[in-house]
Amino acid sequence: MSTQITAAEINKLRQMTGAGMMDCRKALTENNGDFEAAIDWLRKKGQKVAALRGDRDAKEGVVLAKTSSDNKSGIALCLSCETDFVSKNGDFIAFAQSIMDAAIANDVKSVDDLNSIELGGTKISDLVNDKLASIGEKIGISKFERIDAEFVASYIHGANRMGVLVGLNKAEAEVGKDIAMQIAAMNPVAIDSSSVAPEVIEREKAIIIDLIKNDPKMTGKPDEMINKIAEGKLNAFFKESTLVAQAFVKDGGMSVGDYIKSKGSDLAVVSFKRVALG
Repeated sequence: MSTQITAAEINKLRQMTGAGMMDCRKALTENNGDFEAAIDWLRKKGQKVAALRGDRDAKEGVVLAKTSSDNKSGIALCLSCETDFVSKNGDFIAFAQSIMDAAIANDVKSVDDLNSIELGGTKISDLVNDKLASIGEKIGISKFERIDAEFVASYIHGANRMGVLVGLNKAEAEVGKDIAMQIAAMNPVAIDSSSVAPEVIEREKAIIIDLIKNDPKMTGKPDEMINKIAEGKLNAFFKESTLVAQAFVKDGGMSVGDYIKSKGSDLAVVSFKRVALG
């Protein structure tokens, strides 16, 4: 059975290698989603794979999150590098901040948009390459997320190691910050069970069923019983892994959904993004 390749995986391989989108899709498809095998496949096909930088991991960097002045949109991005020595350097942090400021000022919608705009008369993609040459490490805008909503809150956690955006259906700055901190701490997969991606549910259910079937106590049990147990465990997964069902980190006696409703019966989270190093 072929592996379902997501847009996020394609973009990740594209950021890792510099290869084109369609080539990255084919590479991942041909290699069942295995990134290392996909990189080898691209190389064997004669693709230029980030030159000498392709074999080096850029797992450090600076993560920033910022909203527009009217709080109607927000951007979170990561300017990655290889070592914490560089990521903690004041000039590198300032460079990342200048890119973020340009992203907000130009209302960019994607990494491609951001790389193509000019900062001080030079394209950001060229500025990144210049910085790469001067530092001697692999650097780049490795992650980019954007939210548009009636009100967007932003939060940066852990000395620029994580950034969160939260979209609400109306302006509630305190709630936005609290929810952003919740997302930073608990890393939910979706707002609620109805918004969990179908492929995530199927993967989680398959893992649960496999674990149940491998339990010696379940040997010989009918599939109907196994599926019923799996549904119960899946509901537990939703409670632990979806935002509004999670226990509120600032008050474990209520769920996040309860907290939101306590601040307004019609208040709701409409979207969120979480960007972290690694």
